[in-house]
Formats: sequence, structure tokens, C-alpha cells
Amino acid sequence: MVDMMREIERKYETTDGDAGTGGLPELAGVAGIAQVRDRGVVTLDATYYDTPGQRLAADGITLRRRTGGDDAGWHLKLPVGPDVRDEIRAPLSDTLPAHLAGLVRSRIRGTGLVPLVHLLSERNVRHLVDGDGTLLAELSADTVTARRLAPAPSDPVSWTEVEVELAEGGDPALLDTLEPHLTDAGLRRADLPSKLARALAETGPREGGQKKAGRKPGKKPGKKKAGEKAAGKKKATATAGDIVLDYVRRQITAIVTLDPAVRLDTYDSVHRMRVATRRLRSAFRSYRKVLDRTVTDPIGAELKWLAAELGIDRDREVLTARIGERLAEVPVELRLGPVAARLEIWSHARRTGSRDRLIGVLDGERYLALLDTLDAFLADPPLREAAARPAAEVIRKAVLRDYERLADRLEPVLDAPSGPERDVVLHEARKDAKRARYAAEVARPALGAPAKAFAGLMTEVQELLGDHQDSVVAREALRELAVQAHTAGESTFTVGLLYGREEALAAARERELPGLWAEVSRREHRAALESRP
Repeated sequence: MVDMMREIERKYETTDGDAGTGGLPELAGVAGIAQVRDRGVVTLDATYYDTPGQRLAADGITLRRRTGGDDAGWHLKLPVGPDVRDEIRAPLSDTLPAHLAGLVRSRIRGTGLVPLVHLLSERNVRHLVDGDGTLLAELSADTVTARRLAPAPSDPVSWTEVEVELAEGGDPALLDTLEPHLTDAGLRRADLPSKLARALAETGPREGGQKKAGRKPGKKPGKKKAGEKAAGKKKATATAGDIVLDYVRRQITAIVTLDPAVRLDTYDSVHRMRVATRRLRSAFRSYRKVLDRTVTDPIGAELKWLAAELGIDRDREVLTARIGERLAEVPVELRLGPVAARLEIWSHARRTGSRDRLIGVLDGERYLALLDTLDAFLADPPLREAAARPAAEVIRKAVLRDYERLADRLEPVLDAPSGPERDVVLHEARKDAKRARYAAEVARPALGAPAKAFAGLMTEVQELLGDHQDSVVAREALRELAVQAHTAGESTFTVGLLYGREEALAAARERELPGLWAEVSRREHRAALESRP
């Protein structure tokens, strides 16, 4: 059994480094808190696991086995945003449960996990409740002793920290309201997001007598030197390689980061992961002057495979939803026969058991090898000569090439008669519009507002052509439904009505296309893109 909850909390430390907790403020009467209930002290004993290279910690992920308290077991925490993490729990066992192992596989892959840090916490717990006795938040003061276990045991370090964690469904505004009361009592927001991060910082290898990471509690960070500030800014003269690799890196990060969400069946995660694979593949194809295609083409083929696997059931679900929405628009008196039931039977028959299939893909050697290949790509990018040139001139040409590619395909068929051949060309033009849109997304840091505007124009073309293609696919499905209904002796009237409506919608999109393209291809749009930002 695995449970998941969203953890929203803030951590504080004492400004003087004192391990005492007697300075906690009295919070009764603040922000609807009617009472502060002392829940006593509990001992928490936790061992944190990671790869020897700390791949989980690098992404802000913690994996621990903990005893003590009312939630003993395995805990995996995945970052969502500032102060927010998703915590997945599994019952206490000697070995890591398979489900949790799957959730970290995109990070660890074939690398084994080792015990990294041991933490022993004496937790003084207080419940903040409202007038009805409903828990609003938990306030805890932890006296922590930490010891690094790998790569070599360290001396123990100790500190005290205070946590305020919202109750399930609590209002995050409560944390903002409580914060000044805590800071007035001598606390300040912790610099590091977790106990593990602080333990690693304070037990890290020493350099020149100083710890590798972290800072002494209570010491405020100094101001950055002028050189440090400059180093933190994006280079004014960024090269084409800088811009393209930054975009590529973000898409690779998205694929790896979304892997656990896909496994957890989080809403829209499959779609977003699929989009990241498409963006990445598109960048490889658009920026072949920057990246060596002898390296990127094989990777692109694997990305195409992954996108197809991710889309197996999503495409069916989208199509079923589209037909269902069209059916809902039909007046009841025109719904002849069991059309909704027939649609459900048809959709179920096309279901591929893809949930299990998709998890199998994510656990498979081919996918994990792809992730390793992407890591290797980033470690040693196959840059071509143009990568060293100023970004604007190289990237502008790539965007315009993709625009011309779209224009060459689309313009000859704008006034062509409707039919299957034209449908095929419009579908390919949709792909070209998407590629041009993604190329413009890459270009935004180099070309600024014109690239953003151009991406918006390409999105309009893509969406219009996409709706047209969805209608083509829907009509194919409706014809199949009509054949099944006819064979079963059912009325096909309503299915035919739906087919006619989809046909009319496609015709409307075809009529809109010349006007939209005339707007998109206006000279000033291209001139803005060609001008230097």
C-alpha cells in the first residue's frame, strides 16, 4: 500500500545557533488559532538513501526509511515548488518497496542506492487548532543529530530547527501570517530546504579548513562581488550553442522530472512528457547547423519512439472525448440508437492496456538507455562550427528556414479542392507549423519579442490545422462506428449526423486557412523577426 500527500511547510532556524527551543512564540489568538496543544516529544530515526553521486539530492529529492512517530515507513519526497513537496509513503520494510524504486528510476537508472546520511531527531510537537478543534498546522521543534554514512563516516553534527507544516487542505496564507511572529521570536527562514540538505552541507569534505557547503547558522550571507553578479547574468553575447543547449537541457530535465508523475498517473503528465520529447526532437532537427546531426538523428529516432509510446492511449482518449462532446450537442430526439454505448464499446476495444504497457516502457532498457544517452549528450555536446557564432544571426536563419518549409508545403494547396490528398498535405503542414513554433521558442532569448510573436502566429496555424486533422481522424472513427452499428442492426442515423457535423467543421477550417495564412505571412511579421533585437 502506498499513500501520497502534499506537504506544505516552512523551516526555520535560530539566528544565534542556539539549540534551545524555549523561544517559540505564543500563537494562540493568531490567524484563527484558538489553541496550541502540546503533543509531546517523539524520537525519529531516519536513514536517507541516494546514489554515490547524490543524483537524488541534486534534484532536491529525498528518500528515507524512518522509524518512530505515527508515519514510520519509507518516504519519498518530490519537489513541487517553494515550500511544497509531494510525499509518497510506503509501509516499513527492510528493503525499498518496488513502487518507490520505480519513482526514482529515471534518476538512478542502473546505479545502486546506498545509505547516505543518518538523522536522529527529538521532535517536540504542537498542534495549532481552531475553535472547533480542527487542526490547522503542526508546529515542531527538532533537535537534530546528523552523521554522513557515505562515502565515509563523518563526525556527528547537531542543530535545532523549527517546522510549520499545514494540515491537509490548509490555507498557505497561514504560513505568511505566522512568519513575522516566528521571526520576532528570534527565528529566521532556513537557508536549505531539508534536513538532508543541511546534513550534507555540514558534513561535507573540508577545503582550507572550511566545510564544502553551507554556512554557519546565524551568519548572514555577504554581498556578491561585482564579478559574481555579472557571472549570474545571461551572457550579453551568448552564442548559438549557448541558446540551443539551454533549451535542449530544459527539455531533457522535463522528461526526467515528469517520469515519476507519469508513473503516478498525475493529471496531464503524459501529455507534458510527450510534448517535451517532441520539443527536443524538433530542436535537433531545426538547429542542425548548431548540433551535429550524425549524433542527434539517432537520438531523435528514439525520441520519436518514446513519443509514440506515450501517445498510444492519449490519442484514443482525446478522440473519444471529442466524439462524446459532439454527441452531447445533438438534441435528444435526434439520438437514435445506443450511440453512447457503442462509442464506449469502440473505445474500450481500442484500449491497449497502456497503463501497464507504459510503465513497462519506463522500466525498460531502451528508455533508460535513452536517458543515459541524453546525459552523455549534455556532458559532451556535439557542437558544430556555427555553435560558436553570435546567437541572433544563426538562430534567426533557422527559424526562417522552418517558416519557408511550412510556406512551401502550405501555399500550393490553399485553394486546392478538399479531399484525402489535401488532408494529408495539411496534416504535414501542421507538423511543419509545430516545428517552426518550437524553433521560435528556442529563439526567444536571442531574438526577444519578435520570436515570441512569431511563435504565437505559428501556434495559431498549428491549432487550426490540428482541429482540421482531428476532424479527419474523427470521421474515420465515426465511419468505423457506423459499420459496427449497422452490423449489429442498430440505427446509424446519429452517427451519420455526427459525421456530417465533423465534415462541416473541417470545411469551415479550410475556409479560414487562407485568411489566417495571409495574416501570418505579412511582410512586417517577417521583417520584425529579421531585425536585430
